[in-house]
Amino acid sequence: MSHSLHYWKHIEEAGHTCILKEATAFQHASEVEDVVRKENVDAALAIHIYKGGRFLPDIGIPYGVIFGGTDINEDIKDEHKREVMGIVLLEARFAVVFTDKMKITVETYWPFTKNKIHVQPQGIITRPSTTLKWKTFLESSGIEQEEDNPYVFLLVCGLRHVKDPLYLMDAFSEWHQKEKSVHLVIIGPAVDPFFTKEVAAKVEQETGIHLVLEKPQKDLHAVMKKCFAVVNSSISEGMSATILEAMDLEVPVLARNIPGNAAIVKHGETGLLYSDPQEFVKLSKRLMCCPDFKKGIVSNAREYVKKHHSAESERMAYQRLILSLQ
Repeated sequence: MSHSLHYWKHIEEAGHTCILKEATAFQHASEVEDVVRKENVDAALAIHIYKGGRFLPDIGIPYGVIFGGTDINEDIKDEHKREVMGIVLLEARFAVVFTDKMKITVETYWPFTKNKIHVQPQGIITRPSTTLKWKTFLESSGIEQEEDNPYVFLLVCGLRHVKDPLYLMDAFSEWHQKEKSVHLVIIGPAVDPFFTKEVAAKVEQETGIHLVLEKPQKDLHAVMKKCFAVVNSSISEGMSATILEAMDLEVPVLARNIPGNAAIVKHGETGLLYSDPQEFVKLSKRLMCCPDFKKGIVSNAREYVKKHHSAESERMAYQRLILSLQ
């Protein structure tokens, strides 16, 4: 929900009243119609074409849609979901994608969208808490305090299959057994309760791996700022806000080499991309032993975010798009 709040704020700042609802709260379009009627809703904005957008056709109000990651990378492979997404796009006033490559993909599947697709990268704002106690966080995570300077690698993700938090566990645990100062902390909400149990069971079996409940965004940003590096292990991504937030906080990023990550991480310049767990360990060791290399990466990454992911540019773009729903 974190980036949903950005969109909510953009809309409210333009003088509109915005009601934020989780798509998972609805089973049928009739339930959305009830909200529209009771709250006197004039227009809608769906984040994720299939999960959120499927409820919007034929409910009688104009709407726009924002592509996420799973819809463009995974749902599009499913014939039924692809058909539903096409219907959603047909009636949408506008559709937003994060990259030019995503725009090409959408137009390839649905040529009629050519004049309604807008490319708008995510805007990033980080506000780390100043009250978070790092030692307390380490203790609560299960990291022993006799280690003066543990190397904490932070994997921030909702616990679900597409984020693949199991991917690095074996290799990282094996590395930890040789270098006790390295730790992998997985932090995020239990999006998929059954998969969360699987992750928790695996963490129990491994050494050097820690599972932490999700935290408020300001606390999470404070943890990110204090950790050694932020990790992404996803099978697919649209545009990872966590990666961009880490860049803004001047923390190095180690991201799995998938198209969504490669679109925002330039290997060796603004972050590091790995193709397998062994390469992850190799690149992590390089970061640890080469402080100048690390310094250059975080400096380049911060400049990249400032130039290409301005929250102000995002705000102006969405306020313009919302006008088309009036």
